[in-house]
Amino acid sequence: MRKRPPRPADSRQAARLCAAAALAKKAEDLLLLQVEELAGYADYFLLASGRSTRQAAAIAEHVAQVMKKAGMKPVGMDGMREGRWALIDFGDVVVHIFHAPVREFYDLESLWADAPRAELDLEALARLLPAQS
Repeated sequence: MRKRPPRPADSRQAARLCAAAALAKKAEDLLLLQVEELAGYADYFLLASGRSTRQAAAIAEHVAQVMKKAGMKPVGMDGMREGRWALIDFGDVVVHIFHAPVREFYDLESLWADAPRAELDLEALARLLPAQS
């Protein structure tokens, strides 16, 4: 029996759960940007990369699935099948999953250079998701 992840209490917990879901599918270069002071529509942007379009699509699907199980349905999703750049909007948290070369091309890190980077403890993130049985 699979356990459900707990519903996040705030946008930071939601962003961390998204990061944990991405990490579970071997996402690389996770970056959590605090954009609440810079963007009126979200508190956090999560950026992550996959080594292939197939992996990027799988990461995006897993993030959406984990958040749905936690009781958070996306406001919108785009690019899920192509895997070049998937965007999942959870309201206060916007997740960007890229195929690595596409991420490098668009360089959102530079575009949001003024946004503080939130620390992501990868070991702590790995413990956020319930064990699969």
